[in-house]
Amino acid sequence: MKARIQWAGEAMFLGESGSGHVVVMDGPPEAGGRNLGVRPMEMLLLGLGGCSSFDVVSILKKSRQAVESCEAFLEAERASEDPKVFTKIHMNFVVKGRGLKEAQVKRAVELSAEKYCSASIMLERAGVEITHGYEIVELG
Repeated sequence: MKARIQWAGEAMFLGESGSGHVVVMDGPPEAGGRNLGVRPMEMLLLGLGGCSSFDVVSILKKSRQAVESCEAFLEAERASEDPKVFTKIHMNFVVKGRGLKEAQVKRAVELSAEKYCSASIMLERAGVEITHGYEIVELG
C-alpha cells in the first residue's frame, strides 16, 4: 500500500492514495490553515470507522441478515499534551434492516473489533482504549 502527500501551501496538504483517490487535509486558522479540509487525526478516525463499518456490513451480509443501513458514530479523546494521541475511542453502530438478529449484529461488531479491522487492532495495540456499542433499528 502506498500514499503520497503533497504540500499545497500554508497548512494544506493533498493526500493521494495508491488507488488514485485524492483528499484535502487542512488545519484550522489558528494553526495557519484555512479550514478547507479534514484534519489528519480526523482522517485517522474516519479510517477506523470505515474499516470497522466495512467489516460489520460484510459479516452481516454473509450471515444473510437483511441489513439496509449501517452508520458508525465515533467519539475520541486525545492526550492533552504532545503528542496528542488518541487515548479512548467509542464506536457506536446503528444498523437498520428487516428482521435483524441481535446475536448476529453483536457478533459482527465483535468480530470486526477482535479479528478483522486492522485499524482498530493496530490502535488498540498502541494503547488506545476502544469500546463498541450497537443499536438495531427495525424497518417496517
